[in-house]
This record gives sequence, structure tokens and C-alpha cells, in this order.
Amino acid sequence: MKNRKPNENRNCDGIEMQGPIPMTMKKKKNMNRLGGRGTGLSLQAFANAKSTTNHYNPALIKKKREFYKNAKFVNKYKKSLKQQNQANDLPLARRTPEDDNGDIDSSRTNKWNKKKSSLHSRRELFEKQREKKEKARMEREAIIQAKKEQKEKAEAYRKEGRKKMFKKTRHGQPVMKYRIQHLLQSIQSSSSASVNKNV
Repeated sequence: MKNRKPNENRNCDGIEMQGPIPMTMKKKKNMNRLGGRGTGLSLQAFANAKSTTNHYNPALIKKKREFYKNAKFVNKYKKSLKQQNQANDLPLARRTPEDDNGDIDSSRTNKWNKKKSSLHSRRELFEKQREKKEKARMEREAIIQAKKEQKEKAEAYRKEGRKKMFKKTRHGQPVMKYRIQHLLQSIQSSSSASVNKNV
């Protein structure tokens, strides 16, 4: 293989090089990587060279990520089950005879009563909000229905007027009665609109 002379653009660090890297540079890099110039690796360096493992393993990372994601979902599911059970058990929960005997201290019962009252107040608040939303939805639906009916009436009226306007006699002449009625109605509506503007 021919030895190539370095161009003027090259520097000793190998920056801004054009063409392939010369063999001497490759040898230098390999020697430095292997632990020095001219001498081979020491026995200890050789033994440790392959034993050092790179801890980057995409498959393991993906598995861990999936495991944590699943754990998160399981925790959420357990919490929701717990809340449902508490909500179901509240009306059934009654004092046991042990409570009457005073085995459980009053602080526990106070906490339970506080929880019960807070749950009850939250439930009432939730019910009120739901009723408000339901009312608003019903009002919206009523408004939409009224607009729809109004639109349908207007459409039917226009269709009827159009049918009358295009009616013709047996000889193909337009029926003037309907045309005149239409003109009168348009004049009346425009005059009433102008009167309303002036007032």
C-alpha cells in the first residue's frame, strides 16, 4: 500500500482531514487504546478488558420501564377498589358490641366520624354538581330542539312558497295570484322592518 503524504489542510489531531486516515494514525490510536506505546497489555489489563461490562442494555431498560408502568396501574386499580369497597360498606357499617365496651379508643371513632361526615359532604357536593350539570344539559337540549323546530318550520314555509311560485296553469303560464301574494308579503315585511328601525 502506498504511503500518502498529509495535505496542508490536515493537522496532527486529525481535524479537517480529507481522504482516508493514514495507517500511522490508526496504529497510534490502537496502541493508545491498548494501553501504551510499543508494549502490549499487562496481564491484569488483559484480564479486566473483557470483564468490564457496559451496563446499558435496552431490553432490560424496557422491561424495567414496563414493570414500573404495570405497578403504577395495579396501585391505581387497588386504590379504586378500596374506595368502592369503602363507599359500599359505609351504609352497612354499624357499631359492634366491642365498641360499646370501650375497647377501641375515642380517637379512632372520632376519626371515623370525621371521615364519614367528610365522605357524606363530598357525596352531597357531587350530587349537587351533577344536578347542576344535568339541568344545564337539559336547558341546552331544549334550546337546540326549539331552534331545530323553528328551522324546520321555516324550511317547510319556504318550500310551500316556492311550490306556489313555480305553479303553472295548464297552458304553461305562471299563476299570478301566488306571485302577487308573495310580492305583497315581501313589501309588508320590508315596510314593518323600516318602521321598527325608525322607532
